[in-house]
Amino acid sequence: MMIQNPILKGFNPDPCITRVEDTYYIVVSSFEWLPGVRVYQSKDLANWEHCTDILTDQVDLRGNPKNCSIWAPQLSYADDLFYLLYTDVKSTKRPFKDVHNFVMTAPTIQGPWSDPVYLNSSGFDPSLFHDEDGRKWLLNALWDYRMLESNKSSGIVMQEYDSKQQQLIGEPVKIFDCTPLKKTEAPHIYKQNGYYYLVTAEGGTGTGHAVTVARSKQMSGPYEVDPHNPMLTSRDQLDFPLQCAGHGSLVQTPDGEWYMAHLCTRPVEGKYAILGRETALQQVYWNDEGWLRLTAGGHTPQLEVPAPQGMFSVKQEQQSYVFEDFFEGPTLDKTWNTLRILADDSWCSLSQRPGYLRILAGESIQSLFQHHVLAIRQTDHHFRVETALEYKPTSYLQMAGLLLYLNEEDYLYAYISYEEGQGKVLRMMRCEANTFTLVPQAITLQDDLPIHLAVEVHASHGQFYYGVGDKPAWKRLFEMQDISFLSGGFTGNFVGIAAHDMQQFQGSYADFSHFFYHGKDHLSS
Repeated sequence: MMIQNPILKGFNPDPCITRVEDTYYIVVSSFEWLPGVRVYQSKDLANWEHCTDILTDQVDLRGNPKNCSIWAPQLSYADDLFYLLYTDVKSTKRPFKDVHNFVMTAPTIQGPWSDPVYLNSSGFDPSLFHDEDGRKWLLNALWDYRMLESNKSSGIVMQEYDSKQQQLIGEPVKIFDCTPLKKTEAPHIYKQNGYYYLVTAEGGTGTGHAVTVARSKQMSGPYEVDPHNPMLTSRDQLDFPLQCAGHGSLVQTPDGEWYMAHLCTRPVEGKYAILGRETALQQVYWNDEGWLRLTAGGHTPQLEVPAPQGMFSVKQEQQSYVFEDFFEGPTLDKTWNTLRILADDSWCSLSQRPGYLRILAGESIQSLFQHHVLAIRQTDHHFRVETALEYKPTSYLQMAGLLLYLNEEDYLYAYISYEEGQGKVLRMMRCEANTFTLVPQAITLQDDLPIHLAVEVHASHGQFYYGVGDKPAWKRLFEMQDISFLSGGFTGNFVGIAAHDMQQFQGSYADFSHFFYHGKDHLSS
């Protein structure tokens, strides 16, 4: 059996893979979306399911800029405990980075998780190595604001961690400088055949991304770089379907085979990473010289890789994603994500009107604090989303509807609002690269009927639709939109529902009856 890549579609970047007994786990970055640190699990490396999310009310992300917050979690298992490390990024404004690294533990992947323990702030992408002698070592990328070039990643630093005292001890030691690829980050150490192998990401997270491997007999170095570095990259294959390959981590199967999970993108039309950075898997091995190599040869990521031994009868599920929510409660489906704040009854209720999701309107669509939005990842290049809502705005400052959302500077929003002289209306706003535009037309709506909204996306274009009443006849909402701008940065495009009230915070609410996401295989011709 062959495993098809990517194994985690849509916004699932910076994967860290590990195995505990017969279960594989991958954790990925969540950035400003909560709950944070999404966890996937698998028994066969081919089929993955969303297992849980670890960070909830332990973090405060309000006010964090776009592309900040939760970076590059690392999951490991030792002493009958799961260890999770992550960075909470507060600012990346040059030349500095305000980054805080934490560790948490739990007896099971479902928890209960301990409170975060602060470690340091010298850089990002923390990783914990559990050595055979019982000592534990923290590694992280080191940031040096004094460097004149735009890249200020100066290498990898390590420091001992005392798990009993729950603090770092001794002094940090720099163990690795950047190779000519530069931008060294995402360190992981693996001990194999008498060597400490340091696996890092280099070249930046764009098209130059790569996996670098180095080794040393001593953990503190000096480290010898793989003579055929980089070990994995697509930087020299810019027309290959999997781009930006890098940020790798390793796992060994019970039968002794090795695999690497890594970051990748699938650009639409070869240009636009609308789905964001995804997770792929490669089969690897240690060659006679002791270096890590792709079993397929070379260093280009493969679109399909062999399944582990004994898994040849397993079938990888390949259908496009389907998500349907009728808001029948009592709790919100775990698929949903929110921005910087958690969904709770203070603004997001399944009980105030049974059978509906009531969203109390928050701050504006560009707020970094109280943006009341529920959204899911776009996982398909072609999909359709439908929803319906009841909303009674009385001011142009009140709005609710359906949106495609990358960040507070890039979004498309079809929304119900109010215009003087017209009453209840349907409008559309667009923000591209922080430039805001408003479609001048406003469609007058009947005040007492539910409004159905939909969006159908094909590659780099999206068409919004609307309908009125219980059995709507769908109509196009304005012209087709170029959505290629919903790409770039560290996250990926989301599609969601929201309510905003800039006249009075939580002064209005919208009731949503359902939300359907159907991937390409389920779209009608």
